[in-house]
Amino acid sequence: MDQLTLGIGTRLQHTQQGPGVIVGIRYATYLISFIHHGIKEVEKNDPHLEEIIPENVSEEIETHSEIERSLLKILRLWNGVGEVVPLGDRWKGGTMVLQPGDNSLKPKDIPIDVFFHKIVMLRDRLRVMEQQINAHKILSDEDKVNLQQYITRIYGSLTTFNVLFRNKEQWFVGDKGSE
Repeated sequence: MDQLTLGIGTRLQHTQQGPGVIVGIRYATYLISFIHHGIKEVEKNDPHLEEIIPENVSEEIETHSEIERSLLKILRLWNGVGEVVPLGDRWKGGTMVLQPGDNSLKPKDIPIDVFFHKIVMLRDRLRVMEQQINAHKILSDEDKVNLQQYITRIYGSLTTFNVLFRNKEQWFVGDKGSE
């Protein structure tokens, strides 16, 4: 079996554990959820593993990498897992200086990458809060819409920081950008 082609969601047959699905990948092992034996860690080169190839597979079925992207998106939204967001090249190694209005006070220097990391964490936590509001079982739809409008306004307030992001698709978008 070619261990490099297997990804999360791949269905497998193990001669001792039975059928299962890869739910996690480590350097030398797979985390496999077996139907009758729960989640087990199995070496990638285990000779008892065999990939189950579904019949009638067409090109329209999602690939392993698309499934992994979908799972990562779900994990990010529900588990607080943050994505790697690159800082704009011109800001790398830079410093932000906060100069008080009173010249007798000392200015504060903050590395831009530290500040940027905090902005990205804020954005990730807003996304998680947004998902929790949308999935809340007790809030009415009207309450969810009202809270969602506040979050959209928060995103709008943060658009000033878009200049720090390398990729435009990772920018904050407020009311005007969602129209």
